Amino acid sequence: MPELPEVEAARRAIAEHCVGKKVRRSVVADDSKVIEGISPSELESALTGKTIVAALRKGKNLWLRLDSPPFPSFQFGMTGAVYIKGVAVTKYKRSAVSDNDEWPSKFSKVFMELEDGLELSFTDKRRFARVRLLQDPETVPPISELGPDAMLEPLQIDELVEALSRRKTAIKALLLDQSFVSGIGNWIADEVLYQARIHPQQIASNLSKGDCEALHRCMTKVIQYAVEVDADCSSFPIGWLFHYRWGNKPGTVNGKRIEFIAVGGRTSAYVPELQKLTGAKSVKAKSNPSRNSKSDEEDEDEGSEGEELEKEKEIKNTQPKKDKNVKVDSHRQQKKAGDSVDNTEEDDEEEKPKKKSGKKPLKTNKLQRKVVKAKTEVESSKRSESDEISTRQRKKTRK
Repeated sequence: MPELPEVEAARRAIAEHCVGKKVRRSVVADDSKVIEGISPSELESALTGKTIVAALRKGKNLWLRLDSPPFPSFQFGMTGAVYIKGVAVTKYKRSAVSDNDEWPSKFSKVFMELEDGLELSFTDKRRFARVRLLQDPETVPPISELGPDAMLEPLQIDELVEALSRRKTAIKALLLDQSFVSGIGNWIADEVLYQARIHPQQIASNLSKGDCEALHRCMTKVIQYAVEVDADCSSFPIGWLFHYRWGNKPGTVNGKRIEFIAVGGRTSAYVPELQKLTGAKSVKAKSNPSRNSKSDEEDEDEGSEGEELEKEKEIKNTQPKKDKNVKVDSHRQQKKAGDSVDNTEEDDEEEKPKKKSGKKPLKTNKLQRKVVKAKTEVESSKRSESDEISTRQRKKTRK
């Protein structure tokens, strides 16, 4: 999904080409999943005629400050992207809309035509982005709930050491936690940990001061470099893990084998030879060495920890869950209606093993009876033979 460098590239493009210009016309898609809490016509009215004063960002969120509130905010989700007609804007590799597609794209969610004819479009192919209209975006969720921005508000080394010492969770999962530090996503976390030689499952509180210093240094280095090249991945150093972590087969980086595990519900690429797990405590993770069924990109789309999926999870959690006990209770109620026996759930559960244990003794008793009967028949036969012999002997004696 678009991470800090990609969203920052979009912000800079808007700041350079759109700030100071009035919105002549706007078109908002009728998509209530992406356009949150407001109708398309209301958002169009709030944009049209307004002048873009500034483009701002925190973490993976971007918003436009207009000459008067309310202001539109954009949470990029998995495939959100900003396009400016005639201007090259770096997009996340899976967000890109082909240059041959119609304009604005069929995936456009918010389209604006500016007073000088320049056209701006926010697109989302997968519909996990969120567009909101807010009076003060920085004071309300999701932006108000974000931790310090990894580029604009970087933690000092002492602050990072102190913060990590209190966290009993895997370092990879912690880096993805937007309330801890905002802007870092899956590829940045993997890259930073690879360069810092830290295993993604390493418990944060177990990191040495040297590990924390390496983590701080690599975090700053990776983010700054990616932002400087406008998130153009073709400009990333050839030795970066980024170039080798995609696809559906294990690969190598600098001659070292890359393996994949799930940490915090997300696919994590790492190099076991260089990133070793230390300490007694670790977080269990599922190994996925072959990755034949899914690529990392597909797995990222299904990642459970990204804040982009939280609302989807909340919706699912509010729906009634299927419970096996429902059928049991329903059957029990029908049974109660048919007879006057009042059994509790515990009674019903206790009856089952009794029935099972009761069948075995029955089989044993039958077998025992058969054995006893057979013995009785043998003994009876022996007695008959003995009586017959005795009778013969008496007859001989009389003669």
